[in-house]
Amino acid sequence: MSTEKADVVIVGGGIMGASAAFFLRQRGMSVILLERGLIGQQASGVNFGNTRRMGRPIEQLPLSNRARETWLKFKELFGADVELLLNGHLRLGLTPAHEERLVQYAQDAKDFGMGMQMLGKLTLRERFPYLGPEVTSGCYAPHDGHANPRLAAPIIGRAAARAGAQVFENTEIVAVEKDGGDFRVTATDGRVFRAPVALITAGAWGDRISASFGEPVPMIVKAPQMCVTEPVPYAIRPTMGALTDVPEQSAYFRQVARGNIVIGGGGHEPVDMENRRTYVNPRRTLIKLAQAPRVIPALKHLSIIRVWSGIEGYMQDSRPAMGPSARVPGLYYAFGFSGEGFQLGPGVGDVMAELIHTGATTTPIECYHIGRFAQPALQAA
Repeated sequence: MSTEKADVVIVGGGIMGASAAFFLRQRGMSVILLERGLIGQQASGVNFGNTRRMGRPIEQLPLSNRARETWLKFKELFGADVELLLNGHLRLGLTPAHEERLVQYAQDAKDFGMGMQMLGKLTLRERFPYLGPEVTSGCYAPHDGHANPRLAAPIIGRAAARAGAQVFENTEIVAVEKDGGDFRVTATDGRVFRAPVALITAGAWGDRISASFGEPVPMIVKAPQMCVTEPVPYAIRPTMGALTDVPEQSAYFRQVARGNIVIGGGGHEPVDMENRRTYVNPRRTLIKLAQAPRVIPALKHLSIIRVWSGIEGYMQDSRPAMGPSARVPGLYYAFGFSGEGFQLGPGVGDVMAELIHTGATTTPIECYHIGRFAQPALQAA
């Protein structure tokens, strides 16, 4: 069988792998991008679609801000519209304790350019009259927004191919190995791909590859539960959701320009990894439909027209594995973003391309190094 060669081989064609391929080509490096199905078919294409920065861990905001720069230039860079709406993100509180959390976060993140505004009950009613009486406080980030996840990674993948990346879809991988100075990636049909650098952006399957290089990570897979309503007149501009003290009772939503309202939350379900299948539990949908009207009462009158799920990888500490391998020269990781990777995706690709090309990155990612999971050396008795 044939052998393809490049400077970098990327395993996993989600939004991060596709973005890395594009930005590596911008830096003049040859790239092979491998995807077992279609570009963006897994978690990158089935998530909620939030491009929010508000609510992220403080140490993640530099990476999130870098990603935002790419989102703002999406059509210019990648040549197609991703239905990006920058109508803000509104996080709401139902109790005094929620308000305290919102105030604290706004203070902690005030230096990261989000322009967050704390809003009291009266102001919320004036600006967002459709909110329910249980909502007592809110924090508004006017520059955040949302986009269509079904479009994003495929658009970036096509842009990477136009820029000269070799993109191989429907290419199942059976082995990723270090072979001399190169990485040897073998497909089920016998094709071989070689490169001195390998980047693993395989999402919920990334831990299997890292473990094969002696770097296991504590990751579990979960299936998010999504649904969308019938179209109604466009009225809900910001993405929004209320804080909750019971994670299973979370509900967050966004309205697309066509009028449909996408609703996420309600907890997660297990995943059938052997068959790469996820399922929607009707109970999860009912939980969301019970919680969402607490925020916007009118939502109780709408009909759900579609439900779906996907496969996401969640780290024990909710931080991804991102950066170079701690054991194998030339090996890099970017996976395990714990359900929060969509907005970060273009920034992750940009950072990893910079890191691979120059050996360093201007965006701090040290806290995501996979070496934090290494077993401590055994002490001599």
